[in-house]
Amino acid sequence: MIKLIVGLGNPGNKYTFTRHNIGFKIIDSFLEAEEVQVIKQQNILGDLFQVNFLENKYFILKPSTYMNRSGIAVQRVANFFSFSSENILVVHDELDLPLGKIKFKQGGGTAGHNGLKSVCACLGSNAFLRLRIGIGRPQKGEDIADYVLSPFYVEEQEMLARIIKTSVEAIKCCLIQGFARAQEKFNSLNLENIFV
Repeated sequence: MIKLIVGLGNPGNKYTFTRHNIGFKIIDSFLEAEEVQVIKQQNILGDLFQVNFLENKYFILKPSTYMNRSGIAVQRVANFFSFSSENILVVHDELDLPLGKIKFKQGGGTAGHNGLKSVCACLGSNAFLRLRIGIGRPQKGEDIADYVLSPFYVEEQEMLARIIKTSVEAIKCCLIQGFARAQEKFNSLNLENIFV
């Protein structure tokens, strides 16, 4: 059962609209529609919220560490509330999926994603759940590091809105119907055919 949802991103205004921060964007959109309680707890290293969704209590975390230290914040919350890796859903950008694809996954490798590397290292496990948000690979000759830290192109903004809306729906489906059902429903979805 999911008890903690984590959006990965970098803190600070300069990163707000970058591809690497899509996890933050989705978490922000999810929180907008729910009654939220801010949790003030020392040494959390992030913004922690409690959401009561369909009579169940969930915690939502946006680490305030940089991406490559995200695991420290996740570990502190997990330890404080005694959550296991299987109780955690991490929402993150994914270079190996094209823009417009989202996929649920449990466990597996990190594909070089520094945020996932940090979470795996700090939890001592890769068994946490993931919602992978496709951002595609650079098409205009950018270095990968520059690409993930750059804003979405103007022509991608409409798709970005679809991705955020659909990802929030996917998270809610996961909480209501379970992880396996959310995989069935959203992993094969083609967002090219979905409009907001």
